[in-house]
Amino acid sequence: MGADAQKTQLPGDSRFFTRAGPFSLDELVKATGAEATGPAGGGTLFEGVAPLHAAGPQHVSFCDNRRYLPLLEKTGAGLVVLGPAFVDKVPEGCTALVSREPYLLWSRVARLFHPLPPVQAKRHPTAVIGQDVTIGERVEIGPFAVIGDGVSLGDGCVVGAHASVGDHVVIGAGCRIGAHVSLSHALLGERVVLYPGARIGQDGFGFAVGPEGFETVPQLGRVVLGDGVEVGANSTIDRGSMRDTVIGAGTRIDNLVQIGHNAQLGRCCIVVSQAGVSGSTVIEDFVTIAAQAGLIGHIHIGRKARIGAQCGVMNDVEAGADVIGSPAMPFREFFRNVATLRKLSRK
Repeated sequence: MGADAQKTQLPGDSRFFTRAGPFSLDELVKATGAEATGPAGGGTLFEGVAPLHAAGPQHVSFCDNRRYLPLLEKTGAGLVVLGPAFVDKVPEGCTALVSREPYLLWSRVARLFHPLPPVQAKRHPTAVIGQDVTIGERVEIGPFAVIGDGVSLGDGCVVGAHASVGDHVVIGAGCRIGAHVSLSHALLGERVVLYPGARIGQDGFGFAVGPEGFETVPQLGRVVLGDGVEVGANSTIDRGSMRDTVIGAGTRIDNLVQIGHNAQLGRCCIVVSQAGVSGSTVIEDFVTIAAQAGLIGHIHIGRKARIGAQCGVMNDVEAGADVIGSPAMPFREFFRNVATLRKLSRK
């Protein structure tokens, strides 16, 4: 590691991340709605965020896990975000910003000091813009991006380098399209984020078997992404065959996820890396699908269900159920089976 890198001990390296501040304690309290307890006055200024072990009096730090209590007790941070249960562990001279949802509070504090880079209203000279394109105010289009005919780009959008936006795609205000994204046959709401390499709107996996081999079935649907959807790097969402593939508002899709044609995901779902959702599966609101889970097509996953890692889901899952294993089964049943097998193996 070079000497330059060794100097960068705190998060938010200014070469890569936008910095804001300093902010007073009063400003942080107002922005987060939390309660402050400790010696710092309302006008005390804080310059940034830092981990417990490296923070100084000018930094805000964070603790929500008991295993880090020894670090909390020794921290030099001037302000620490934490839950009510840890307040008595805050060292003398340190102020606590207390919340029953400390991680949410920490998110707000960190975003205050490190907001998204501002959108620059500029178009790189190498970008290719089609005909009849509607471009809103403060839109940034990067090098070698390709914008097809009839595309609509809302206010404050960013289209990254080498991104490809197909003809007549609609992109709402405040969207960020990452480098090397390909986007076609799609309608995006506002504040949608597509991370680098995401593939949205390509043909679904549909074919018929004929006497001479496979014959591709036309995929005539679209992809509809609701407001605030985020799609991770190198994830893919196929367009529908006859009806649209729909991703509900606020849903977060991790890197390397596959969503098949006609799938319907509700609001605020979570799909973790390497999971796969087969075509025509319906997933209701607030469902969590953990890493490497696989869901067959044409099944229904109820509201707030949780699908465990590496789970093989072959049937409908009831609302609120927790399932794991392959084939999927309730958590308790799965672990009873594991315990029984262990007992049998010892005989």
